[in-house]
Amino acid sequence: MAEKEALTTKTADELVAEQTSTPLEKMEEPEPSEGKWEPRIVAFVCNWCTYLGMDLAGTSRMKYQPNVRVIKLPCSARIDPLFVIKAFENGADGVLVSGCHPGDCHYNTGNYHARRRWTVFRELFSFLGLDLQRLQFSWVSAAEGVKWVKVINEVTDKVRELGPNTDYHNLSR
Repeated sequence: MAEKEALTTKTADELVAEQTSTPLEKMEEPEPSEGKWEPRIVAFVCNWCTYLGMDLAGTSRMKYQPNVRVIKLPCSARIDPLFVIKAFENGADGVLVSGCHPGDCHYNTGNYHARRRWTVFRELFSFLGLDLQRLQFSWVSAAEGVKWVKVINEVTDKVRELGPNTDYHNLSR
């Protein structure tokens, strides 16, 4: 009788560390338009709403820009600001944080905690001298595939206008 392999369970911290520690240079390059630089964006999304909205956009064959690497977490309240800093450290040009609309959280109040956390984090980000336009926050529900497409395209266009992110690396010198 063959022994069953033990299943390993990873915590959310371990999963995010694993996903963001891979340098973004190893991430598939978006197809350059006319040989131009293309931004790299990391999206931290809620499992219950935003991820399903993204799935709806994909299954509906909606077209959006391929510059985003998605990291799924159980709730937007679970997205630690250090995850965002790690994404920038690993070469992200922009970060999107997205979760359920206020009042629709699968965990009741998670998105309210996330909203308060990101208000404070944006102030810290500004204090550090980093461009606030590189960090976006949005609410996308499971039924809003069209909104997901709009948000991704807007964030990608905005970051493309800003150019490559050198602020973080200039701070670490």
